[in-house]
Amino acid sequence: MKTRLRAMFCDHLSIMRGKYLPNSKIGDDSTRFCRSVFGTHYDRDLLDAPGSMVKQGLPDMEMKWLHDDIRDSWHASTQVVLGDLYDDEGQPLALCPRGTLKRAVADWQKHGLTPKVGIELEAFALQADDRGRLMPYDAPGGVVYGTGPFADPLRFNDRIWAMADDMGFSLDMITAEFDSPQFEYTLTFDDAVKAVDDIVLFRLMAREVALEYGIVLTFMPKPVAEAGGSGMHINFSFADEAGGNALSSGPRGGPEHMNDLARGCLAGLLHHHKGLAGLIAPTANSYMRLQPGSLSGYWQNWGGDHRNVTTRISSEGGAKARLEHRMADASSNPYTTVAAVLQAARLGVENGHQLPPMETGDGFDRTDAREGTAVDLKGAVADLEKDTALAEAVGPELVANHVFMKRKEVRKTRDLEGDGMRDFYVHFI
Repeated sequence: MKTRLRAMFCDHLSIMRGKYLPNSKIGDDSTRFCRSVFGTHYDRDLLDAPGSMVKQGLPDMEMKWLHDDIRDSWHASTQVVLGDLYDDEGQPLALCPRGTLKRAVADWQKHGLTPKVGIELEAFALQADDRGRLMPYDAPGGVVYGTGPFADPLRFNDRIWAMADDMGFSLDMITAEFDSPQFEYTLTFDDAVKAVDDIVLFRLMAREVALEYGIVLTFMPKPVAEAGGSGMHINFSFADEAGGNALSSGPRGGPEHMNDLARGCLAGLLHHHKGLAGLIAPTANSYMRLQPGSLSGYWQNWGGDHRNVTTRISSEGGAKARLEHRMADASSNPYTTVAAVLQAARLGVENGHQLPPMETGDGFDRTDAREGTAVDLKGAVADLEKDTALAEAVGPELVANHVFMKRKEVRKTRDLEGDGMRDFYVHFI
């Protein structure tokens, strides 16, 4: 029997916030939180960020949910639910990332198109040594596409898979990634809000299950300085009013078979490349990952089946036609990230931005692209602030809060490096 409800939302720093409610309240549809969470930083510094109302009495906001969204969790006695945030006047809270994604979906639906999303997450597994220092999980036989006990001796990923099945998540894949002990987790395509709800809960479940095995599973973009980075790839397409894939122009995929919708989306993503980084690669650690030649989405470019471009065109056509945006990492809020990618793509379609030629370089020794993201968080935040069209589309209040908090983060992390940088973020991401 379920004896309590865990009501949660994903905040501006991609931290899960929530509370346990008794079984008697499972039939309710709301609870309240302090709105000034949106002025709280990783180090618990309480800041008067735009919209947080820290100096206006730290008032409440309300989280509301639908009863049908309550689901069983990975804890036997607990159910979980995600909800939307509202202000004291009952209006949607502009700072709510989930509400931001719902607005992006609605903007596409005005065109008769419903966004479909599939998300790939990458993570590193860390363990405490005898002195309590976090070190890479000992998986001596780990290789890219590794499976079984050599890649995961404790088999904690088997438990994650079992819990995902119990919760009704539709897993597409779990595998070892390029750098041991790094793993990739992919959920199948779904409607955008459901896909992100699932990835947010999956990420939390995976971290909590791994912790039972003594593993700190971190989705930080670069937790191990000498290893590669971890991204959060956003794959997306659109269902038209007849239920078909609107990105498809036939059974074959790839650049030579793109339709006008795909070209417009690509053009928008390239046009807003620099501004996007400030939202979807939003930590100081993100810019240790976003580097040329790192398969990370640094360059302002696009291509076909090419892992060294930022937006990749699937070689699959028909129902599986899709675009893959490779810049984001999971230190970003997944709702905000998907909303930003969808809005940048929409702006490209609506504004008729020109699509530059496809990347022809290998991305290691040669690239056609001459522009990349900023080299650090400070520059990325400045680029975001300059991109007023993207900010207006995503939500000016949310972006203003984000810019304020990230400028503070630049100062907080200015002198951090190595383990100090990692430890600032690792227990939250």
